[in-house]
Amino acid sequence: MADPTTQTRTLDHGSQPERFARGWHCLGLASQFKDGKPHAVEAFGGKLVVWENSKGELGVLDGYCRHMGGDLTQGTVKGDEIGCPFHDWRWGADGRCKQIPYARRVPLRARTKAYETVIRNDSLLIWHDPEGSKADYDILPPELPDIGNREVYTDWIWNTVPIKGSHCRELIDNVVDMAHFYYVHFAFPTDFRNVFEDHMATQYMASKGRPDVAGGYGDADMFLKSEATYYGPAYMINWLEVDYKGFVTEVILINCHIPTGPDSFLLQYGITVKKPEGLDDKTANFIGKKYADMFGDGFLQDVHIWQNKVPVQNPLLCEEDGPVYQLRRWYEQFYVDVADIEPEMRARFEFEVDTTKANEYWHEEVAENLRRIEAEKAENPESSDAGVS
Repeated sequence: MADPTTQTRTLDHGSQPERFARGWHCLGLASQFKDGKPHAVEAFGGKLVVWENSKGELGVLDGYCRHMGGDLTQGTVKGDEIGCPFHDWRWGADGRCKQIPYARRVPLRARTKAYETVIRNDSLLIWHDPEGSKADYDILPPELPDIGNREVYTDWIWNTVPIKGSHCRELIDNVVDMAHFYYVHFAFPTDFRNVFEDHMATQYMASKGRPDVAGGYGDADMFLKSEATYYGPAYMINWLEVDYKGFVTEVILINCHIPTGPDSFLLQYGITVKKPEGLDDKTANFIGKKYADMFGDGFLQDVHIWQNKVPVQNPLLCEEDGPVYQLRRWYEQFYVDVADIEPEMRARFEFEVDTTKANEYWHEEVAENLRRIEAEKAENPESSDAGVS
């Protein structure tokens, strides 16, 4: 029998799921769709059309007319309906064709795919289920108190990044990945814990910025306390307390995505800051922009990794890598029929990573990096840009 310690480990790339996740998905800030025009959104391997009706409500349909395949996103909003540019068949938000101007009657089977919608935290969410079930409003993300009150929070800063060549599970894996915060985001994660239960997966983390690198969270004066929860497969709320040189700011980060294909998705993230007492709006918005840039840089650091790695179904793990397989088991519930959800996919699971050994090594490495930087500066006093590559 072969000795397993001498065998070469192989990577199992697996295959992408044959369906898109069941659950609530965010299409973006609701305000971007409220201009009286049809909007195209790439999603679930196709295209959606989004528009505002005369009552101010947002409708979402499959983007192609069931008559002859016209692109509804190139059509016209007419009252409460979206009119196809090909033959002006007019579709309501319930998926029914309401009118065909040149016809005596509308065919009884003139129905298209419609999505149930909710405005939550200023964003438009839609329900998607390959089985065609009614939306489950009990598992919506929570409504954030005062989030729409501009006396309390700054305006949202909302960004999108299209991701090609990666399944959105790469994003989910970060929930349990303690060590990447040091190597990718340039921070010391000092506390790191996960809790999975029902449709929610939470990461609790405290971190301190590294002093030897810039970018990401790399700043020795930066302390973060973070609670980040996925509510379903695609919508995370991240509550952040940022302590920078003793000035504490409360930040809310929405991290969400919409799958566009088997190996692509649209990453979206929004930032709003609770206005500190005594600060005027201009200063508060400036702080919000700074943190949006910082966390945006962090996402781009992840994107670079995703776009240059391969998918791995059988990751080889050490103790400090966290509960990767348990997280993936939790995530699997959104890719099977409801009847096939197993109790262990939704059962409560808790895990805390002991960061002691990691931080001992990392602090030694950073101290050596700082000594090298100082030595390089001494050798070349005219250069102040020496750093760790």
